[in-house]
Amino acid sequence: MVLTRNKVLLPIAAALLFSVAALALVSPEREQAVEANDTTPLQPQIRHARTAEEILIKLQRRHYEKRQFDDSLSSLLLDTYLENLDPNKNYFSREDIAAFEPYRFELDDGLRRGNLKPSYKIFNRYRELAISYIEHTQKNLPELIAGLDFERDEHIQLNSEEQDWPANNAERDDRRRKSLKNAVLSLRLAEKDDDEIVETLQKRFRNQVTRLRQFNAEDVFQTYMNALVSLYDPHSNYMSPRTSENFSINMSLSLEGIGAVLSSDGDYTVVERLVKGGPAELQGELKPKHRIIAVGQGRDSEVENVVGWRLDEVVELIRGRKNTVVKLEIQGQDAGSQLESKFIHIVRNKVKLEEQAAQSDTLDVYYNGQLKKIGVVQVPTFYHDYEAQMRGEKNFRSTTRDVQKLLKQLDEEQVEGVVIDLRGNGGGYLEEARTLTGLFVERGPVVQIRMANGKIKPEGNYPNPDHYDKPIIVLIDRLSASASEIFAGAIQDYGRGLVVGSQSFGKGTVQQVTPLNHGALKLTEAKYYRISGESTQHRGVLPDIVLPSLYDGSEIGENTLDRALGWDKVKPLRHRVYGDFSPLVNSLQQEHAARVGDDPDYRYLVDKISLNDKYKAITDLPLSLSKRKAMIEADESDREALERALRVAKGLPAEPEEEPADNAGDDNKTLASVDVDKQEAGSDEQDPRSDFLLNEAASILLDAISLANGESIVKSRVAANENIVKESNAN
Repeated sequence: MVLTRNKVLLPIAAALLFSVAALALVSPEREQAVEANDTTPLQPQIRHARTAEEILIKLQRRHYEKRQFDDSLSSLLLDTYLENLDPNKNYFSREDIAAFEPYRFELDDGLRRGNLKPSYKIFNRYRELAISYIEHTQKNLPELIAGLDFERDEHIQLNSEEQDWPANNAERDDRRRKSLKNAVLSLRLAEKDDDEIVETLQKRFRNQVTRLRQFNAEDVFQTYMNALVSLYDPHSNYMSPRTSENFSINMSLSLEGIGAVLSSDGDYTVVERLVKGGPAELQGELKPKHRIIAVGQGRDSEVENVVGWRLDEVVELIRGRKNTVVKLEIQGQDAGSQLESKFIHIVRNKVKLEEQAAQSDTLDVYYNGQLKKIGVVQVPTFYHDYEAQMRGEKNFRSTTRDVQKLLKQLDEEQVEGVVIDLRGNGGGYLEEARTLTGLFVERGPVVQIRMANGKIKPEGNYPNPDHYDKPIIVLIDRLSASASEIFAGAIQDYGRGLVVGSQSFGKGTVQQVTPLNHGALKLTEAKYYRISGESTQHRGVLPDIVLPSLYDGSEIGENTLDRALGWDKVKPLRHRVYGDFSPLVNSLQQEHAARVGDDPDYRYLVDKISLNDKYKAITDLPLSLSKRKAMIEADESDREALERALRVAKGLPAEPEEEPADNAGDDNKTLASVDVDKQEAGSDEQDPRSDFLLNEAASILLDAISLANGESIVKSRVAANENIVKESNAN
C-alpha cells in the first residue's frame, strides 16, 4: 500500500517541482534583492503566475468576444508584445526576433500553466539592447552629430506601424541614424545651437536609460498582460495593484491639473481626449492626438523635455497647485504638425460640475425675411451628482434635471425649436442618456444592452405626458461617444428630430472592473444596441445632414483602434415613430448647399480641412535642412493665406491688428483659429455668433420646420455677426 501511494504521489511532486524551477519564479522578498541591481535580469513572481491564470479564465468566461486562445492567438500575442515594447522598431531586428520564434506557438500553453518566463526573457533582451544603444549614443553624441549631412536628400518614415522590423543590424543602425538626424534637425529649426542640442538630447537619453532601469517585475507583468488583454478589444486592460488602488483617485485627479486624459505611444506622451469643461478644453489649443514634448512650471519658465518619460511621471509634472500655469510644448503627429512644435499655457484647475453642466443660449436667425428665435442646449457630458442625491439634497444636479429646466426657460422665450449640441460629449452616465431621451418622447425603449451570454436587456422610460414637443435637432461630431450616441440614435430612431454634423465616435461597448487576487481587470462585458436593432459600436451614429469637421475620421474613432469589436444588429424593438424625415432630406441638403456656398466661415473650414488632408497624406519627412525649411515656409504661407481670405471676406483688414504690449506674452490666436477651434471643441465658451456649425444647424432646423408645415423655402442663412443676438441661460 505504501509503495503504491508513493508511485502515485512522486510524479505529481516532481511535476510541481519542475514547474517552479522552469518558470524561474521569485518571491517578493527575493525581487527586492534582485532589483537592487538594475542590470540583473527581471524574473516573474509566483503571484504573477497565479494572476495570469486567473486573467485567462476571466477572459474566456466573461469577455463579450469569445475567442479561442490557441496557437493563432499565441502568435498574435508575441507580435503585439514585441511591438508594445519597441513601437518605433529601433531596437529589435529580425535577427533578434528570430531568437523568440520558438515561443510563437507556445505562449498560450505557457499561460495556462502560469509560465511567464518567455515574456521576461524578451523584455530583458529589449532592455539590454535599448540601454546599450542609448548609452553608446550618449557617449559619442557630439561626434555622431558632426557626422550628419543635413543636405543629403533622404527621408524618415512617419508611421512606424507601417514599417517592418529591420532585417539586420545594418538596417537598424541606419534607421537609428535617421531618427537622431530628425531629432537634431527639429532642434535646429527651433533655433537651438549645437551645444544646446547636445545638452537637450543628452538629458533625453539619460531620462530614457533611467526609466528603463526603473522597470521592475510588476511593470513587465502589466505590460505582458495588457498585450494579452488587448487581443480581445482596445478597451479592456489589466491594472497592477498600484494602478488598481489609484484607479478611482486617478480618475478624479485627471479632472485636476489641465483636464486631459493622456497615454503613452512609444517615447511620447499623447493626448487621448480632453475632459469637458476642463482647463485644457476651455483654453482651446490642446487637441486629441497632440504629443506633449516638454513641460514647464510657469509662463516664462524653462521646459523639461519629457520624451522617453514614463506616463505617470509626465502626469505628475503637469499637475500642480490650483491657479498656477503649466507650460507645454506640443506637436501633432501628421507631417504638417511635425514640422514645428509650439508652446501653450494652461492655468491648472479642477473641473467643476458647473463647468460641465448643460447650458442654453438663443439664436436670432433671419429666415425668409423674418426674425426667428432658435434655442440651443449645450450638453458637455452626461452627469449625475449621486453624492448630493444620497445626502438627500432635493436640488441635486443631473443632465436630465438641468436640461428640463433649460427647456422650460427656452419655451418661455417662445423659441421655434431647439438644437441639442452634443459636440465633444464623450459620454458619461448611461442612465442620463435614457432619462434625457424621456424628455423628448412620451414613453418607450431607449437602448438595448446585450450581455456576453447573449441575453438582451431593453431599457426605456415610463410615460411622460409633459415631454417637450417642439422641433429639435441633435448636433454631433467625431468626439460624440457612448451615451451621446445612445441619445442621438434614439432621437433618430423615434423620428423625433434630425441628427446633423459628422459621424460619431462609435463606442458601443460596456466595461466592468473586476478585482483580482493581484490587481484588477477591466473587461468589455456587454454591447449597446439602438432600438432599431443597430449597434452604435464601430459605426457610430450617421447624421441625416453631414457638416464638415476638422476631426479626421481616419485618425479618431472606434474604427481606428486595433481589434475594436465590429458592428452588428439584433432584433429591433417596437416603438412609436413621431415623424419621417427621409422625404425631406434631399430638399434639406439642397438648401444647406445653397446657403453655405458663399459663406466665408464655411469656405474657410473646407479649405482648412483640405490643407490638413494635404499634410496627412505625407508619409515621410525630408531630412534635408533646406527642404524641411521650404516645407515649413509653404505650410505657414498656406495657413496665413486662409486667414487673410477669411478676414477680407468678413470685411476686416487682411492683417490683424497687433496686440498691446502688455499682452505680448500671450499665445494669441487668429480670428479663424478661434472660430473653428471653439466650434470643433464644443466648448462651453463658444460664441454662437462665430460658430458656423451651430448657426447652420439652426438654419437646417428652420428648413425642416418650413418643409413639415408645407411652406416654400427661400434661400436663408444666419445673419451676419452683428445681426445675431445671443442670450445666455446658463444654469
